[in-house]
This record gives sequence, structure tokens and C-alpha cells, in this order.
Amino acid sequence: MAELTVEQDRDQGVRLRRPAGIRSIRLGDTKVSYVPDGDVRLRPLSVLPGTTAEVWAAHPEYLDATGHLVGSVGALLVEHGDRALLIDAGFGPQTHEAPDGPIAVIHGGALADGLAALGRRPEDIEAVAFTHLHADHLGWACHPAPGGDQPVFAHAEYLISEPEWERRDLLEDQGMGEQVAALAPRVRTVADGQEIFPGVRVRITAGHTVGHAEYVIAGGGRRLIAFGDAMHSPIQVDHPDWSSAFDHDQARTADHRHRLVAELAEPDTIGFGVHFADVVFGRVRREGEGPAWRSVDA
Repeated sequence: MAELTVEQDRDQGVRLRRPAGIRSIRLGDTKVSYVPDGDVRLRPLSVLPGTTAEVWAAHPEYLDATGHLVGSVGALLVEHGDRALLIDAGFGPQTHEAPDGPIAVIHGGALADGLAALGRRPEDIEAVAFTHLHADHLGWACHPAPGGDQPVFAHAEYLISEPEWERRDLLEDQGMGEQVAALAPRVRTVADGQEIFPGVRVRITAGHTVGHAEYVIAGGGRRLIAFGDAMHSPIQVDHPDWSSAFDHDQARTADHRHRLVAELAEPDTIGFGVHFADVVFGRVRREGEGPAWRSVDA
């Protein structure tokens, strides 16, 4: 493989320090687009507890001017003909700040604007498929449309992996009973390997949560793996052992991440990391002593 130019490396460094805007790629007749809802600033030592201050000093390209790890917050729009599927639903019209812990600040609210820019209305979405039931993925599925009392995606089914929905009591224990109640009337559970949309299959990969799901999208001789929160930052591609503080089972997630990184290095395979700053679409390349994430824009 040809080495990256200094200019390409510099561009990737800039993009790692800003949240993503709308980005689209094609897989044959299927178009997939990242739809931004907001962004998150994370405390690097807290969110990846296996790291050290020395690690981040050696990798300043991942941190903004305040020393925070930059993450995107949004959804993946999958379009095939006139049909549209959304994977995850952002954080919704809210902001959360914390004086300590992994999250410094997270906010959302822009998802509908992103859909409109892509020529879609919320009522065009036939289903919202969730990777897992955390607040930064449920977002607009639990919030009414501005100025009304009905859900934004009132015409859509909510697709949730069977084991994830079975353990919704874990959410209720965390004070998210209201969100569970908002989801329940529209939930349809899905099983491992099930096709939920043309070319889109569910893959249950427990670890981050008890029923965390990935979605494998195939078309045009390529496949895209939307891997949810199996990874929060591209630096985990280089270091799959570094699990997130948010992972339900850190050892199980690390084991899966090793396999995922190897799979993303296979030919004609693209990854989608919803929290990956402005490099949400990418491939894994073998560079130097190990793998590295390189953004893909087409």
C-alpha cells in the first residue's frame, strides 16, 4: 500500500479534532449517510481507563484545545430506492454537562435539519434500528416533535435486538423508565442474522451492552459494518485492548474488538463509527507495527 502523504496525515489530524458533518458514501444501489445530531467532549483518561497521560501526550491529534476527546453524536441513514432506514437516533434536543467522569459535555438537537438537508422528512423513515439502548442513541425516538406531543418518528417501527430489549429493566434501574415507556409501543425485536432492510443484517455483539447490535450493510460488492459503540475512538483500532468506561463487559468487548479490527482490514470492507469525530467512515490499514483507521469519503 502506498504511504499517506504529509497533507493527508495533516487532514486526518484536523478531522480528529472536530465532530462530523453530513457525509455520504454509496454501496451500489444503497446510499448511507451520517446524519449529525450534535457532539460530545470526553475526558480521555476517564473514558478509556486503560490509557495514561503519556499516551495522550504522544497523540495530541485526538484532543481538542481543552484536552478533550472529540466525538460525534448522530445517526446513520440508509436509503435504498424510495425506502429509508435510520440506525440510532442521536441524543435529542438536550445538553448534559458533568464536572467529572467520562463525559464533559454532550448535546444534540440537529438531526431533523440533517435529514432535511439529505432530502428526507422524519415520516419517510420506515424503521429506526438501534445498536443499543443508551441515551445518546435513543435521542429523538423518545422526544416528541417540536411543538407537538407525538414522537418524531411516529410512522416508524423501533427495531431492537431481542437480548437488549429483554433486559430493559437495566435501563429502568438507571432511571430511564420514561424512555422505556416511550419506546415500548413501537418496538419490534430482531434476531442475530436477520435481514431488516434490503442488504442490511443484524449482528448481535454483546459486550458494550447485554444485547449490543451491529448492522452489516452490503451492496455494490462492498460491505459496511456499523459497529455502534464497539469502539468510541479511532485510537482503539490501534489498541483494541482499551475498553471504554461505558462497556458493560470490558473483557468481552475487548475480545470482540480484536476480531472487529481484523474484519475491518479485509478487502472491500468499510466501518462506520458513530462517535469517530469527523472520520466516521473508514477502513483499517496495516501501517508500521499495527492497524490504523483511515477515513473514507466515497
